[in-house]
Amino acid sequence: MRIRTWLLLGFIIVPIIELFLFYEVGTRIGIWPMLGIVVLTAFVGSWLVSRQGRATWREFRRQLSEGGAPTGPIVHGAMILVAGALLLTPGFLTDATGLALLIPAVRERIRIAGKKRIASKWIVIE
Repeated sequence: MRIRTWLLLGFIIVPIIELFLFYEVGTRIGIWPMLGIVVLTAFVGSWLVSRQGRATWREFRRQLSEGGAPTGPIVHGAMILVAGALLLTPGFLTDATGLALLIPAVRERIRIAGKKRIASKWIVIE
């Protein structure tokens, strides 16, 4: 599928899922606890993104000073940036995805899978 198709589906399906989850969680625990959870995840997520972003920046600078190609920290930094955007977007699905991207092991698995996918289509020189 083309990327435009994926984006269109994402912009239609994700909000529908988020609305459904807001309704379900709101009816089970109430509107105020639900809103509290959404606001809390935004604050905690912002703190985690800031902390991990600084650590990734230090790793980037370390690898660069040693003369290496800091591809790992660049990819991790991009995923941390996406995680921050997802955590600031109100919703339970986006929060869960953003929090998952803040787990270094998850980011590394995504990076390796992406590298394999690119290597299967292009010539990759390391």
